[in-house]
Amino acid sequence: MAGVNNTGRPSDGFEAATGDGGIPADDGREAAVRVAFEGLLQIRRLMNTGSTDPEAAPAAWEEHQPVRAVSLALEAAGVRPSAVDTEGHRVATGYRVSAAERSGVVRVEWLGPPGSGAGYAAQEALRECAAVLGRLGWEALEYRGPRGRRFLEVEALP
Repeated sequence: MAGVNNTGRPSDGFEAATGDGGIPADDGREAAVRVAFEGLLQIRRLMNTGSTDPEAAPAAWEEHQPVRAVSLALEAAGVRPSAVDTEGHRVATGYRVSAAERSGVVRVEWLGPPGSGAGYAAQEALRECAAVLGRLGWEALEYRGPRGRRFLEVEALP
């Protein structure tokens, strides 16, 4: 599905919402997310053949592109992404997935526009994110950063 990716640049395929792009368009988005997530599960079934539950563990593709994989998992579960406008101002409350300092690890934050109360909702929202990711074989640990801001560090379970 051609379109615009989360950075606002043209894309040749589907891009999961990371929370750093614009508000995803509604027209066909839900179906595209569903198809992309089913594709991810199919990759898991093909790659994790030695597992008793091949869908319960990230495939190598996901481990090499964890920002995309975690973003897709959250979006497919119905968790809403944050969004920014063309000037980079946050305009929607939701998750933001970005690369962490360590390779193979991503950071999930709950962000929103000033005055949105995102900081107050972060603990519960991040626990929901951790539960979604845990069911899919990701380990999500909650931390507090500067000024007590909560975030998750997420990586594939060993």
